[in-house]
Amino acid sequence: MQFRPFGKHGFNCSEIGFGAWAIGGAWGAQADTDSLAALHRALDLGCNFIDTAAGYGNGKSERLIGQVLRERKAAGKNENVFVATKTPPAAGQWPPSPYDRAEDRYPESYLRANLAERLACLGVDKLDLLQLHTWTRAWNRDPYPFRILRQLQREGKIGLIGVSTPEHDQNSVIDLMRGGWVDSVQVIYNLFEQEPAAELLDTAKECGVGIIVRVAFDEGALTGKFTVLTKFPHDDFRSNYFAGDRLARTVVRTERVRHDLEHTGYTLPQAALKWVLAHPAVSTVIPGIRNVAQAEANCAVSDLPAMPDELVEKLRRHNWRRAFWYAGK
Repeated sequence: MQFRPFGKHGFNCSEIGFGAWAIGGAWGAQADTDSLAALHRALDLGCNFIDTAAGYGNGKSERLIGQVLRERKAAGKNENVFVATKTPPAAGQWPPSPYDRAEDRYPESYLRANLAERLACLGVDKLDLLQLHTWTRAWNRDPYPFRILRQLQREGKIGLIGVSTPEHDQNSVIDLMRGGWVDSVQVIYNLFEQEPAAELLDTAKECGVGIIVRVAFDEGALTGKFTVLTKFPHDDFRSNYFAGDRLARTVVRTERVRHDLEHTGYTLPQAALKWVLAHPAVSTVIPGIRNVAQAEANCAVSDLPAMPDELVEKLRRHNWRRAFWYAGK
């Protein structure tokens, strides 16, 4: 496993992290035994960065992570595992409406209560990183919630503070980076979604902000395992994301990427991760991991040679301007 600086914050994180949404639910059936084994295997392979959230099974993902960390400590494993979690806005539209007030969606009393829940679920006294789980550009002039989080940081309850970008307007967090409000940003960046390379990633590098890349596989499409006949269970997030003709369109574009990888030595999922890691602003990429096989396959990518510059450049042609897919059709 290779390691990278997490922005300017004095922590070297594994460049392959553990995306822990699926172990909490919303991606079809998932056995806790598989989840626990996957976490242990990833950590054994050198992964030291786990990303989770309150919304991943209403704390279930966090509780599983906490269980594994306690088990490893009891077994005498001396390791520093960095866990990032997220607090969603209080009840209302997702993403927040431009007419919403930050004080209503992230009030201090709510942030403090939610922080207490995160600490309890993980079984810790202090969070390594708390991220606001989405944002709106409307709040940039007065980012009130981050004032509260900085206070909680001073109180010793939070290590670092971050934000997970709103899918439809990722560039809305650039002003937060420049204003020194955030220590990290979690962003969607992959072979299809390349907009962050225009400004966001370079700004993060300039400001010393850690970058956590999510959705590197485009919700699984860039693993190459989907066909036009693939069906998702009704309780699987992807049944909405790939609604209507979306899956068929995505499969066509995925096959174009596969064609470009012929004779390169890369499988499709290896190339998807290596291409993301080719950008120097990226601190870690967090593919979703559900079982031991996925832990082994994803962690092994770190030890492959860096992607040649000419292939990085060639794959840029797969940039796909799809606009806002996450609300479904």
